[in-house]
Amino acid sequence: MTDLATTNILVAGIGGQGVMTAAEILAQTALAQGYDVKKTEVAGMAQRGGVVTSHVRFGEKVNSPAIPDGEADLIIGFEPAESARWLEQLKPGGVMLVNQNIQVPPIVNIGLFDYPDDPVASIVERGVEVHAFNATKIAQKIGNIRLVNTVMLGASSTHLPFSADILKEAIMARFRARKPKLVGINEQAFLAGQEAAAAS
Repeated sequence: MTDLATTNILVAGIGGQGVMTAAEILAQTALAQGYDVKKTEVAGMAQRGGVVTSHVRFGEKVNSPAIPDGEADLIIGFEPAESARWLEQLKPGGVMLVNQNIQVPPIVNIGLFDYPDDPVASIVERGVEVHAFNATKIAQKIGNIRLVNTVMLGASSTHLPFSADILKEAIMARFRARKPKLVGINEQAFLAGQEAAAAS
């Protein structure tokens, strides 16, 4: 570990996509690298509609778990509209990773919000570095829809202040301890996420 500047990562999506698990893995990996780590799940007014967000911050010394407005280095968006909704949190020069698979939250279905016409296009129009790909289809192709969070973590791995191999090993170690039969398929998902982000 050479750079202890604070890294701010916002993970956003819909309940059941693995947002909190992805954030927990990022936090635990950073902690193992010697960083001071703070993490929080943020409950906005849309929580009833199944929207989930988590802030992960790590560096030499981190006082607050909440990312200051406009200071996110990386936004990992598990759903396109949710990604666009948090665009203002991205700092200049920040990176956004977007799963293009649309999962309309209940708050839209009951009429509280309108789903945007093309959320990814609205992000691109702002001149943001965005890598958009369908992590859900990638997970399905590998054989398990629950691999979406590993795909997204793989995509994030080249935008972190520690090596992609460190994050990959942290994920594999987690599965070796809990569900060893799933190690291979998660390694596939991680590498597929890296490739998808690089190609997008």
